[in-house]
Amino acid sequence: MSSPASAPPTPNNLKRIVAASLIGTTIEWYDFFLYGSAAALVFNKLFFPDSDPLVGTLLSFLTYAVGFAARPLGALVFGHYGDRLGRKKLLVLSLLMMGGATFAIGLLPTHATIGTAAPVLLTVLRLVQGFALGGEWGGAVLLVSEHGDARRRGFWASWPQTGAPAGQLLATGVLSLLTALLSDSAFNSWGWRIPFLLSGVLVMVGLWIRLSVDESPVFKEALAQAESRKAEAEPMPLVAVLRHHWRDVLIAMGARMAENISYYVITAFILVYATTAADLSKQTALNAVLIASAVHFAVIPAWGALSDRIGRRPVYLLGAAGVGLWMFPFFMLIDSGEFGSLLIAVTVGLVLHGAMYAPQAAFFSEMFATRMRYSGASIGAQFASVAAGAPAPLIATALLSEYDSSTPISLYVIASVLLTLVAVGVAKETRHRDLAEPMASTEEADEASAAPRKQGARSV
Repeated sequence: MSSPASAPPTPNNLKRIVAASLIGTTIEWYDFFLYGSAAALVFNKLFFPDSDPLVGTLLSFLTYAVGFAARPLGALVFGHYGDRLGRKKLLVLSLLMMGGATFAIGLLPTHATIGTAAPVLLTVLRLVQGFALGGEWGGAVLLVSEHGDARRRGFWASWPQTGAPAGQLLATGVLSLLTALLSDSAFNSWGWRIPFLLSGVLVMVGLWIRLSVDESPVFKEALAQAESRKAEAEPMPLVAVLRHHWRDVLIAMGARMAENISYYVITAFILVYATTAADLSKQTALNAVLIASAVHFAVIPAWGALSDRIGRRPVYLLGAAGVGLWMFPFFMLIDSGEFGSLLIAVTVGLVLHGAMYAPQAAFFSEMFATRMRYSGASIGAQFASVAAGAPAPLIATALLSEYDSSTPISLYVIASVLLTLVAVGVAKETRHRDLAEPMASTEEADEASAAPRKQGARSV
């Protein structure tokens, strides 16, 4: 018989859980990507006006990278309390922190008004954004993974992943609309603030939906079991992760390298490359990212469903290899200076990226035991972001400045692909794991899942 935690939820309840996770992650990624787009388009002029334009962009991307530095700390703090107190409470807190920081950026005085204090305050608010996002991702994907039907976990857990392209779509769409309606002087003066201030409204909607869902039943069951044996000292989730799941943490970090680096090169650095090296307008570059993000949103659930049929690893490996092979054609198409070629370059890149990003939620969730799952998934994902996504636009811009060529940038992405192929290649397939099973490590889970199959084979 199925335990209450593993019993399939009703379709309406599951859809509500998915909607709560998706809307929350969409808002948080909207806030995060909005900063990245603004860093490429206006922050170099508003907060670093005394620098050479390309140097100003580098400094702007440096504050962008600072947000990633706070994500591991957010993963540790939110992961610890998420494994102790529950997924839902921490997701509400992360949404409030992210939305509040983004709204405050929209009110921030620029360098022309308060001088060097402006970039300092900008950096502080960026740190708050990064801290909140470090705790958001793990909780959102776990809430769906632990509620969802195990047979279709890859599909359902991929929906919070669509929050990234949805947030990118929303952020890029708002910026694209404003740049189309406003003159450059108006946009640089006050128009850039509008998308940041809109975050306040979006957070209220997200909170209303997120507060309406129940805590993960798998977590409730694990918490009840832990409370029934209170005499035993329960180790801190971080200690338990490092003791029992250190190999899985390293695999998750390696798996994130190509996924994270390629994404920020394709969506953030593209705004710099297309407008400088390819001499395209920022409106053209924004429109290409806008359309490609819509396609990205649509293909992620399809890749997630495919991972339910053939496994997490094959789909992930396909995406990583595809991104590596696409890098040189990607820049060649952009160099043509035509919108159609630019659109193909970005769209194909994001479709291939989706093959890594879609199964990632279920893949990482299935690696860890329940009472350390929030910590394990968050640590593996967010610590990798410091070495991967954080410096990616910065490194790509520096390479372009130094060599005036896209070749070093392509080789940089391909190097990350090789790391990911090795990490996922040595990983074990996870799609048949029972999330309610309190395994200490994936090795024990594999042995336990293999035992019934061996007994079944002997009984035939």
